[in-house]
Amino acid sequence: MIVDCAVYDKGQRRDGELSLHDAGQASRLDGGFVWIGLAEPTAEEFQAVAREFDLHELAVEDAINAHQRPKLETYEDTLLIVLKSARYVDPKEVVDIGEILLFVHPRFLITVRHGEASALAGVRKRAQERPDLLELGPPAAAYAIIDQVVDDYEEVAAGVEVDIQEVEAEVFSTARANPAERIFKLEREVIDFQRAVTPLLPAVDRLARGQISEIPDELGPYFRDVHDHLLRVQGRIETFRDLLGAALHANLTQVSVRQNEDMRKISAWVAILAVPTSVAGIYGMNFEHMPELRWELGYPAVLLVILMVCLYLYWRFKRAGWL
Repeated sequence: MIVDCAVYDKGQRRDGELSLHDAGQASRLDGGFVWIGLAEPTAEEFQAVAREFDLHELAVEDAINAHQRPKLETYEDTLLIVLKSARYVDPKEVVDIGEILLFVHPRFLITVRHGEASALAGVRKRAQERPDLLELGPPAAAYAIIDQVVDDYEEVAAGVEVDIQEVEAEVFSTARANPAERIFKLEREVIDFQRAVTPLLPAVDRLARGQISEIPDELGPYFRDVHDHLLRVQGRIETFRDLLGAALHANLTQVSVRQNEDMRKISAWVAILAVPTSVAGIYGMNFEHMPELRWELGYPAVLLVILMVCLYLYWRFKRAGWL
């Protein structure tokens, strides 16, 4: 359950790993803060964490259920920040959505991760390279996590954009493919991605504007930078939905055009084949008194007339673009 647990004092990590009980004791001492990372804890496991750090029961319920919208809640002196992590599985063209919950307290930071997206080990390592920020306490570590999640959003957006470009090329290619199913699937993934990004904007905006007293003023510019990145991702998502809608409309138009072309070709060939069919029908009636029956050149003349008319019709249809 516990991925990593350590005490940070003046921006530096103290040596050694801590047990859950030791971490709870350390969070009650003066100096530094505890950063504990949890991965997919069970209800019983997280209840033990909640008792050790005196977490609010409603916040604990959110962490256990792990099906929350991105949000920011305040429970006395603890902030609960819910993030939706994301990664793009390109071979399957699927946006894999996870969830990260941050319990930000002046004396501790608890992270609860659900899903494979946005692993936090690298975040902790990079944060430790900035002791000047970590010296500001748990909000600085929370910023590092939020920044990583938003950076992952941009990677997801880049992957989706590449596949949308492929769909557009497929729609207007000479191949008679119908990418409607792929378009619908991508649109569904974009909608899920939007549900992860859009609700986070108001929460980060509050952090960027300094509306949360627990956030040091020094972190304001950093959260504003994250907010700008979020706005950029949100704009790209709206563009994706417009592009996919346009691609679907264009695909339906292409299908209609191809069907019309097929009908013109079929009609042209039917008209050409109607000539020998009509002539053969007339001469197949076997009436006794037909003047052409006693003409020696009648048979080759009829065949020649049929061929000439068919060639003429073929030339006219070809010129008109029906064949």
